[in-house]
Amino acid sequence: MERTRFDRVAGLVFDFDGLILDSESPGYVAWSEVFTAHGCALPFEKYSACIGTVNGFDLHNYLEQQEVSAKGQYPAAVILSCIDSRAPAETIMDLGIGDCFNARVAGNIANADILGSMEFACKLAGAKVVLVMGHTSCGAIKGAIDNAQLGNLTGLLAKIRPAVDATEYSGERSAKNYGFVDAVARKNVELTMADIRQRSAVLAEMQTSGAIKIVGAMYNIQTGVVEFLR
Repeated sequence: MERTRFDRVAGLVFDFDGLILDSESPGYVAWSEVFTAHGCALPFEKYSACIGTVNGFDLHNYLEQQEVSAKGQYPAAVILSCIDSRAPAETIMDLGIGDCFNARVAGNIANADILGSMEFACKLAGAKVVLVMGHTSCGAIKGAIDNAQLGNLTGLLAKIRPAVDATEYSGERSAKNYGFVDAVARKNVELTMADIRQRSAVLAEMQTSGAIKIVGAMYNIQTGVVEFLR
């Protein structure tokens, strides 16, 4: 079920169940106060001049975004995604320079270094959303299912194994069955979200107080659709 989405309307627009909303929404004033408190322009205003339109499609002016963001960064979200070359989070979400923090690791798992980076992004830099994004046909998931052994990769895949074991699936439980692979990838996102809450007291407290939201998503590499999860 598609729960919510990223979008871009004359600049950066996030919509996560009302936490961060576009300029026409009731929550815009509250969000603008957050940016004003940080002494920076709203992302809608900050990047509206950095985007042109050709034949109905938005085009990024990366040079101008680079110049604007050099004065300071105020990303609205931190994204944990996979290193798969087919799933670049900023491109999928149509985000530009300075729009988000992005941590990438095979299988989008959260280790201590990534948790620390997320804590910096949210507690110190003001990001309001932590997004864990998995994807279909994930090679790391396949490797975890097959118990692949290869140098340091072995230890990484071991961190994904709990998702394999926790996935309820009535069909063939093998890496050759893409239905099972995608089911495990989804479960892995859910477990990573839970892991973030459990292992980071900083982020858990911020979520409880309503300062941030921790959400998950699955990107379909065949269709380009991003499905958001609870």
